[in-house]
Amino acid sequence: MDHGLLVPLLLTLGAGLATGIGSAIAFFARHTNKRLLAFSLGLSGGVMVYVSFVELLRQAQEVLSAEWGVRPGMTAATGAFFAGILLIGVIDRLVPSFENPHEARPVEEMRESKPRDPKLMRMGVMTALAIGIHNFPEGIATFTAAAENLTLGVAIAVAIAIHNIPEGIAVSIPIYYATGDRGKAFRLSLLSGLAEPVGALLAYLVLMPLMSPTLMGCILAAVAGIMVYISIDELLPAAREYGEAHIAIYGVVAGMALMALSLIMLA
Repeated sequence: MDHGLLVPLLLTLGAGLATGIGSAIAFFARHTNKRLLAFSLGLSGGVMVYVSFVELLRQAQEVLSAEWGVRPGMTAATGAFFAGILLIGVIDRLVPSFENPHEARPVEEMRESKPRDPKLMRMGVMTALAIGIHNFPEGIATFTAAAENLTLGVAIAVAIAIHNIPEGIAVSIPIYYATGDRGKAFRLSLLSGLAEPVGALLAYLVLMPLMSPTLMGCILAAVAGIMVYISIDELLPAAREYGEAHIAIYGVVAGMALMALSLIMLA
């Protein structure tokens, strides 16, 4: 393996395994710090939105315009951007709403579940499967962005890791109360996050051998679309559902400012 691609793979692995942090929080935290969680989810969304429009989509437009000319290149980048949104949107629609992992719930509410309820096991396993389906394209997005620009890859990996933490809670608590086995709940939580490095590995094996400026431009634009959809559909609504709307907005602005400052410093 090219050592230059090892870091993007490790970044994707770390982002996926952040579900384990959520699992640990669910087991040991007695109360949900709503303000911190709302701010963190908003921060993650702000980073993703800013990176998508200011860097990923812009880079895609520049690459494709250089290859095909300005108007065809801009058209192709725009098409790829909305194709990314369509891809993650279709995946989202295929997941039943009652098992959708994007319904944010605090630790206290999850702990109210009836112990040893067999229905909880199915809920936990199906939630893990749903999260795995959603995490797969996120892994491709993180890997390809990091392979092109490591700084952007790190920012996206951190943002995705933050948004994976509540997903770990959603998987582990139902399984724990269905089985009484903390270890099993923790393992299934981690397993759901492994879909991201699997997606990265697929990108490495399938996309990298075929990589060209045109393909990279289309991938960057599609990644931007995926990131914007995740932010609008998952992160920002989840942050607001914790009842700290203004804190969530502060997080969004802070995420954008942090990303802008880092890009200026690294320019």
